[in-house]
Amino acid sequence: MHNLSPLPQYLIKRYHGWKATSYNENAAWFRRLATEGQRPRAMVISCCDSRVHVTSIFGADSGEFFIHRNIANLVPAYAPDGLQHGTSAAVEYAVAALKVAHLIVVGHTNCGGVQGCHAMCSGAAPELEEKTSFVGRWMDILRPGYDRVKDLPAENQVSALEREAVLVSLENLLTFPFVRSAVEAGEMSLHGLVHDISQGTLLQAEDGGRRWVSI
Repeated sequence: MHNLSPLPQYLIKRYHGWKATSYNENAAWFRRLATEGQRPRAMVISCCDSRVHVTSIFGADSGEFFIHRNIANLVPAYAPDGLQHGTSAAVEYAVAALKVAHLIVVGHTNCGGVQGCHAMCSGAAPELEEKTSFVGRWMDILRPGYDRVKDLPAENQVSALEREAVLVSLENLLTFPFVRSAVEAGEMSLHGLVHDISQGTLLQAEDGGRRWVSI
């Protein structure tokens, strides 16, 4: 492979700053994580969006969260078809191997993926309907959510769909036998949140997603 480049200098400087401060001040903890392995209490599924920083929101330390990020924080339905499923693999590892106590889906406002899904499903983004669109095929997961919001006033549809991205993911999580088993046994709890980027607030889904409450 001949097209690799050195890391940008600003990232190198940031790394050296972290190594000299955060790492050196907590070196024993990092060595313990390395030798004893991870024991996260929660898995967080959030969006790839650079504005969503769940470790900062919850003040989490290294080793505390098992985090999986993808476009629009979506979880597909259980599909044991022998193909490659990154999100499903992460869920399986967190639940079956790490045995996390909490599985949290975190959506957010101004989500580009959700906006793309809305545009695609409403006919405004035909390019996303192409089989060659990775984003479009991923956003197919959210089509059931669009069907639930398409009759709302136009100005409310996208924000409602951002919440549906969380609810659809939670519904799909329960199609995984090992997730449903852990939840029904009381070994793990599911949670749905939406983070308002501009306000710094969190809404929590309650009553099966019928209500969203500020926390």
